[in-house]
Amino acid sequence: MHKESDIRIPLILGDKSYRDITDDIIRPIESKAPKGWYILISLSGLFALWGVGCIVYLLGTGIGTWGLNKTVEWAWDITNFVWWVGIGHAGTLISAVLLLFRQKWRMAINRAAEAMTIFAVMMAGLFPLIHMGRLWVGYWVFPLPNQFGSMWVNFNSPLLWDVFAISTYFSVGLVFWYIGLIPDFATIRDRVTKPVAKKAYSILSFGWTGGAKAWNRFEIVSLVLAGLATPLVFSVHSIVSFDFATSVIPGWHTTIFPPYFVAGAVFSGFAMVQTLMLILRKAFKLEAYLHTKHVEYMNIVIITTGSIVGVAYITELFISWYSGVEYEAYAFLNRATGPYWWAYWSMMTCNVISPQLFWFKKLRTSLTFTFIMSIIVNIGMWFERFVIIVTSIHRDYVPSSWSYFHPTWVDIGVYVGTMGVFGVLYLLFARYFPVMPIAELKTILKSSGANFKQGYGHGAGYWDKHAHHDHDDHGSHHESHIEASVETETVPPVVADPPVVENTEEASTEEETKNEEE
Repeated sequence: MHKESDIRIPLILGDKSYRDITDDIIRPIESKAPKGWYILISLSGLFALWGVGCIVYLLGTGIGTWGLNKTVEWAWDITNFVWWVGIGHAGTLISAVLLLFRQKWRMAINRAAEAMTIFAVMMAGLFPLIHMGRLWVGYWVFPLPNQFGSMWVNFNSPLLWDVFAISTYFSVGLVFWYIGLIPDFATIRDRVTKPVAKKAYSILSFGWTGGAKAWNRFEIVSLVLAGLATPLVFSVHSIVSFDFATSVIPGWHTTIFPPYFVAGAVFSGFAMVQTLMLILRKAFKLEAYLHTKHVEYMNIVIITTGSIVGVAYITELFISWYSGVEYEAYAFLNRATGPYWWAYWSMMTCNVISPQLFWFKKLRTSLTFTFIMSIIVNIGMWFERFVIIVTSIHRDYVPSSWSYFHPTWVDIGVYVGTMGVFGVLYLLFARYFPVMPIAELKTILKSSGANFKQGYGHGAGYWDKHAHHDHDDHGSHHESHIEASVETETVPPVVADPPVVENTEEASTEEETKNEEE
């Protein structure tokens, strides 16, 4: 077992046992759904239906229902596509990269983050399909053998690269997420009593038995998938950035886009993880497993990636001036002072200035402040994609072609609809799947659990429970745990003297000798 320093704050609080972990994580699945869940899924369902209605109207009427014009041919559709892809990046980073680095704090958030990744990529893939105008021929983007004559995909197009990047990302993410769920599905299978639920979880668990060989294969496959997924963290959003970087349009034609987009994706992804996990933490009473230490670690990542994004903004401005290309210089000047100045400065405020407040430990460990900031960061990241796409093309080389983009109700409806579908999928996941990995949390209980760290392997209040029969409260304070630990070390438990038992063998031998003498 890996020994962790006693001065480190435990990752699992309270006097938790292995059974407690199972009970706490599975309780939302076994118990009846609260009213709040039904309210949220109803609202999400309404938004989703509104979005579906807008998509049907769009496909029946045409792309002209969007606010696009001859100058601005890409707007909310590609903005939302890049935004959703970016949100999905944190799940892969937490699952793959932090697994390879053996970061134990990832255990509490990786399952929910992976689910967020899969659902976000599904929402992202919807926008390029709609943008084609003919949803029913969407499969043409794949290089499939066909008899349509000379129809074949253009491998030089970054849009085709997107297809490969997103499909690979989704496939690996789905397999990674599902393999981690298999042991937990088996745990639920063995606990549920309803026949339908038992059958469903039996199928999902693939006959998992929990044998040593199965666990060995499980860990090997997890490491292999982590190795495969790690390059995807950097490649997927780099390829998405090529949609712009490989063009010759001022404001897009820049080599800084790949690392800049990757940092921004991790930045927005961690913010969305915080938004969702802080809600789940409160709703499912998982405060012992996700607390200020996890939030602080995530905020440190947000500070780092937010600072990288800020440096990228400043570098763009500097290079636009240093290059001496007047068109490039005007593109960036127009962002800050042109008609879309409000979007540019909203982006700068949300993405660069706001995250710097996390340098203060009091704010960095405040759950309320973190929740508000996570929403602000994602608003800022949406503005970033909007600024990059729209402000670079709304004014071209001919002033007579300059225009201004106004979103229509269909633009807004499709975007809100994807948020509704995402909400429905995530709520169903939280209701029927364990939101935290039960098996993985158990692996860190002895090294990072509060009871084992402060009770020297016996658990806080161990001697009170077993020697004095005084049941210690599970939510006891840090000081009481330390006192119990000190008592454990210095005062050994009182053990009663064993009863005196006569040696019956010797007694019987003496009796026989006496009889013989007589």
